[in-house]
Amino acid sequence: MVTRSLSVQPQAQFKTFVPQNWGLGFAFSMKRFYSTSAAPKVVPVPPLADSITEGRILEWKKKEGEQALLDQIVVILETDKVRFEIRAPSNGTVTKHLAAEGDDVAVGQGLFEFTAGEVSVQAPPPPKQAQAQAPPPSAEAPAPKKADAPPPPPPKAAPQPAAPAPASQAPAQTGSRDEKRVKMTKMRERIAQRLKDSQNTAAMLTTFNEIDMHNIIELRNKYKDVFEKKHGAKLGFMSAFVRAASIALREHPVVNAVIDGEHVIYRDYHDISVAVSTPTGLVVPVLRNVEKMSFADIEKAINDYAIKARDNKIAVEDMAGGTFTISNGGVYGSLFGTPIINPPQSAILGMHAINKRAHVVKDEIKIRPIMFVALTYDHRLIDGRDAVLFLKKIKSCIEEPDSMLLDV
Repeated sequence: MVTRSLSVQPQAQFKTFVPQNWGLGFAFSMKRFYSTSAAPKVVPVPPLADSITEGRILEWKKKEGEQALLDQIVVILETDKVRFEIRAPSNGTVTKHLAAEGDDVAVGQGLFEFTAGEVSVQAPPPPKQAQAQAPPPSAEAPAPKKADAPPPPPPKAAPQPAAPAPASQAPAQTGSRDEKRVKMTKMRERIAQRLKDSQNTAAMLTTFNEIDMHNIIELRNKYKDVFEKKHGAKLGFMSAFVRAASIALREHPVVNAVIDGEHVIYRDYHDISVAVSTPTGLVVPVLRNVEKMSFADIEKAINDYAIKARDNKIAVEDMAGGTFTISNGGVYGSLFGTPIINPPQSAILGMHAINKRAHVVKDEIKIRPIMFVALTYDHRLIDGRDAVLFLKKIKSCIEEPDSMLLDV
């Protein structure tokens, strides 16, 4: 986890911490922001990011009265985008929690009281022995007592006739019917809000097509080892779709545009959001200026985001902006579906699973690896003709990768 050093700006009741270098991770280190006096000091919620004004306490790592070393995690905050780790500013004791787990806290609000001081380091307890120690060799085991003869068994009772089964008997209950109520995470709340806003604002419509993946698979199998050796990243299909989408956006700029009140804003840059799964939910980091990127650049950027997502280090800046989104439900086995637009964008491309199907190739039926693709678009701005032609361009780029590489 990358650590941030935060400068100190004094205030009347407590001190506010301003990040000097916001970068890849979410760990905050508040180092020696007050003198090491015995009186407890209030540690507030530090500034998290430009667009984030509050967070929710996900977990207290240090209990009240528990000691903490410098930079040890005291509490984890969750926002609608990422998680932040608030760390101890010095050696000392967490005197008091000023909010409970599940509470929403605003930037600058008191989070916990902390008393700086020496920390007693306790030695770890000795390991438990797996087996009890054997008795000393001089000890003699007592001689076993002779067992008493068992009493004779009682006489067997005469068998009784079985009682008739009741006319109706309730079936035995199996399994659990318990219910539990769990508060939504900040990220899930934000996802729910944005998806509903998208449905309420855009006039969404989806068009479909199918892509023969034979040629792109052959190309990948031919060069994947050389590509990985040279560029240090695996050659996947996402880079091909990102590149194809950029070419299609250039030919159909309205798909890359957005409605702003009574105006339409056309962008000549292609910032493509790529959906990435994290342990806490789905995030969409942005590949910026894709129109200037090579296959290697795209794969390296996607690989970097995958590593950061795995380690929960996706930053807010990584997800800001974006003019078009690509999601890949195929990694989970999705046959096809209708993706929802990522507002305020105007369209989203959905990739799906590759399955072998009977396909007509030059008037012959052959078994081919086929992928269904879907384009959901805002029909207020994008006509059906543009949407269909856009998707057909992506289809031709993937089915004829030579033309995509040669830009013809």
